[in-house]
Amino acid sequence: MCDSDNHQGFIVDTSMTRRTAVLALSSVAAAAALPVVAMAADVTETDVMVLTPDGKADAVLFHPAGAGSWPAVLMWPDILGVRPVFREMGRRLAASGYTVLVPNPFYRVKRAPIVTGPFDFGNPKDRAKLDGIRDGLTDEAIDRDATAFIAFLDQQKQTDRRKAAGVQGYCFGGPLAFHTGAARSDRIRAVATFHGGGLVTDKAGSPHLLIPKTKASFLVAIAHNDDQKQPEAKDVLKAAFAAAKRPATVEVYPADHGWCVPGSQTYDQTSAERAWAELLRLYRSNLT
Repeated sequence: MCDSDNHQGFIVDTSMTRRTAVLALSSVAAAAALPVVAMAADVTETDVMVLTPDGKADAVLFHPAGAGSWPAVLMWPDILGVRPVFREMGRRLAASGYTVLVPNPFYRVKRAPIVTGPFDFGNPKDRAKLDGIRDGLTDEAIDRDATAFIAFLDQQKQTDRRKAAGVQGYCFGGPLAFHTGAARSDRIRAVATFHGGGLVTDKAGSPHLLIPKTKASFLVAIAHNDDQKQPEAKDVLKAAFAAAKRPATVEVYPADHGWCVPGSQTYDQTSAERAWAELLRLYRSNLT
């Protein structure tokens, strides 16, 4: 689903206490120059276990502090899974008025963190740490997980079930977002992917073939170097959206794969902030 050659980045150690984690998250945000509002917002963060047909998935739930309910959003992380930077991204989205679940897609094999310490996709030894983590993550398993995660969100008192739900995915999580939109077309009205890997393939199960099964508006933000490797993908996506009459923005950003994730070696703050603004615009227009 993702080309590891494009995945230049690192993660930080997430084996820490909750208090230490909060400090580390603040450091990640500060180092990446995230807006101050993201850190200042009063957001509740809870580690949870989600019952799925295949077991129990570890995940993190975020929502604005205090009484109230907000639209639900499922955030699929990239191939490195749940870690401080994705916790911070979950907090930031929740601060904008959403109830957000960031799950560990690899719970069948290992609880988060998937890897700890510095990680370099250019290092074969580091890439070897990811061997086997996608075992069992078939298309059918993804659909079961997506269904369970949206159901979990809908069980939370902080979720406004009168409003539609959204889903977003990064890299490896891009196809998972498409699957969620199709598997829970009754709830999902907005799907966003950022430097998504493998959205268009020559296989019968290509994610772009799921578009007619959805009832959502889409935002597909493509990395510049991904587009260079697969220039036809954007046109295939645009044609599929048009044929299915699904509203969609498909855009190639002037940034490399991984640009939206703070802390990655390819992080591009200007492009990342523009993509984030487009994400919020998508949700505000459709999660009503």
